[in-house]
Amino acid sequence: MSEATETTMACYLVELDDQGRAHGRPTSQPLDALPEGDVLIRVAYSSLNYKDALSATGNRGVTRHFPHVPGIDAAGTVVESRSPKFSPGQKVLVTGFDLGQNTWGGWAQYVRVPSGWVVPLPEGLSLRESMIFGTAGFTAAMSVEAILHHDVTPESGEVVVTGASGGVGSLAVAMLSKLGFRVVAISGKPHAHDFLRQLGAAEVAGRDTVNDTSDKPLLRGRWAAAVDTVGGNTLATVIRSTKHHACVAACGLVGGVEMSLTVFPFILRGVCLCGIDSAEWPIQRRPALWQKMAGPWRPNDLETLVAKTVTLEQLDEVIQQILKGEIIGRVLVRPGDEKATEP
Repeated sequence: MSEATETTMACYLVELDDQGRAHGRPTSQPLDALPEGDVLIRVAYSSLNYKDALSATGNRGVTRHFPHVPGIDAAGTVVESRSPKFSPGQKVLVTGFDLGQNTWGGWAQYVRVPSGWVVPLPEGLSLRESMIFGTAGFTAAMSVEAILHHDVTPESGEVVVTGASGGVGSLAVAMLSKLGFRVVAISGKPHAHDFLRQLGAAEVAGRDTVNDTSDKPLLRGRWAAAVDTVGGNTLATVIRSTKHHACVAACGLVGGVEMSLTVFPFILRGVCLCGIDSAEWPIQRRPALWQKMAGPWRPNDLETLVAKTVTLEQLDEVIQQILKGEIIGRVLVRPGDEKATEP
């Protein structure tokens, strides 16, 4: 067990004013303000996800307790450990569980977490690259694993990815393309089409492709599998448009939490609907999936997915951009100085 030499840390702190409105700002806080945990990590990189933006603007569905430091992802170096599983100097990452929700998260120079949340940095990834993946990439990888588990292969047919310009969608496009699938990327942003083709999408189409408003219980079967990050009628349309024995991985709700659907896709076509919950994925299964992401599933050029790398002082602007749907790809957050990062 080592000891941290610093007593304070830079962080992005979100506080509520007298009217209950959230205000975030870069500031300094004592290390003692961090929660209890077995492992203290000096953070090299975090990332900006939609859930982080909600937390930073006071959304009580994500964060109930303030003041708070958002950041559901963190990658860095162990400084102190009371767990025999981790040693000072070891490079590690944390995604999911309660990090950045009601436990102070990665938008800080340090995080302190239970050892059961920590994953050793997989061979083949730098700390920066692990945060290009982050929760978004881990969610996409879980979706890919669900599809492969249901014996869907590139020979089975086309795979559709909805909300493809977002973090989960873009990484799903990249990983599925790397594995040889013919991917149809759905995006309502025409300026994102070239980006998605660069990631490997064989075809890019608009939202109307997967927005059938008829009451037909089944549509022409086109998709061998799907990664849906949207929900609502988009998900219902995708399910009704699948081929026999298709797998649909559902991981988003920006398009709505309800959908109108019959049982016919499931009992006449044998479609499997797999819910993806990356936050509570068992820690025992995480290292193996991360190793696939670092190895055979790794996109050819991860840096292509990076929209911006920002400091704590630059977060306010990009928080508003991601809430407005203006970000294409991934935003990395560098909470400390350059000494804490790596090339």
